Amino acid sequence: MSAPSTILVTGGAGFLGSHTCVDLLDHGYEVIVVDHRSPALRQVLARVERLAGRFVGAVYELDVRDRRALSAVFARHPVDVVLHFAGLTSAQAALRDPVAYYDTNVGGTTALLHTMHEHGVHQLVFSSTCALYAPAVRRAHAEDDPVRPEDPYAASKWACEQVLADVCRHRPEYTVVCLRHFTPAGAHPSGLLGEERPAGQESLVPLLAQVAEGHRPHVPVYGGDYPTPDGTAVRDYVHVLDAVEAHRLALDHLAGARGLHVYNLGSGRGTSVLEVVGVFSRVCGRRLPYEIVPRRPGDTARRVADAGAVGRAWNWRPRHGLDDVCRDAWRFQRMQPLDSPDSLHEPGDGGRWTQSGPDEA
Repeated sequence: MSAPSTILVTGGAGFLGSHTCVDLLDHGYEVIVVDHRSPALRQVLARVERLAGRFVGAVYELDVRDRRALSAVFARHPVDVVLHFAGLTSAQAALRDPVAYYDTNVGGTTALLHTMHEHGVHQLVFSSTCALYAPAVRRAHAEDDPVRPEDPYAASKWACEQVLADVCRHRPEYTVVCLRHFTPAGAHPSGLLGEERPAGQESLVPLLAQVAEGHRPHVPVYGGDYPTPDGTAVRDYVHVLDAVEAHRLALDHLAGARGLHVYNLGSGRGTSVLEVVGVFSRVCGRRLPYEIVPRRPGDTARRVADAGAVGRAWNWRPRHGLDDVCRDAWRFQRMQPLDSPDSLHEPGDGGRWTQSGPDEA
């Protein structure tokens, strides 16, 4: 990188987005954040800045679907690349309210593309999901595997990818990288950033941390009769730091690489739910109770990545294992609550915070 580039991160207060902001700041990038998470936004971004030892360039509390407010952000900052994390991510919530998922995920992506084009920005890294693949019980998923979304969340992500493919097909100035995440997990080793625990949390690793801390009586294991070695679902866990490193590497490969590029992000190793319970139990020092409960709609037996393509293209390999995932998640859990008034920057430092687009501030 010859000079710092300005990166707009949508969903910068989320799990992947916040960790990516730390990594970008650590590597000299200027970071602008757009996020609609008002209750947690300031706390999370204060932690990001504390870890990086640098301020985020600007933070805008707005909905990415708001094209007027979003356009004002682009008008104020010389954005070079967009990393697009913003969206809804719960497969089970999507079954209850599919319209919200299409509205937010697809509508947010099209609004962003409109605004980028208006301001001459044509480089995008899109955070996608492995959930769009058709189930494959005995082998890892490759990027050219059949697509068959099982829920509106996965379907909305696939719809976004189709929009991006059409944009790249008909507007040759675009370069788009879609990164299909398998199961990102863990936390920053400092314990300052990790995966949040909203009501109805579905992610296994944060659930285990809550059980280990005594906040829950047991871990629900959804399904014990899958065609897997121990009957529980198998997933590919990749440490969040490895996942965000791939997003930074993507920035180095955008120039001169016109069109759409799709890569899986995973470890290539499948681990069952009960195996994860065993690893977390060892890390926290006590046996964690679990209860086998019925399968959930849309759940599949096995999702494991063939991540060979991104390894060959960018020399990306995960550097952390499942023990690291569990150890860092457990540290994050034990350090909550961790913020005190003297440890955080006051909101509004340097005029970086606005409630909506800068033209409305």
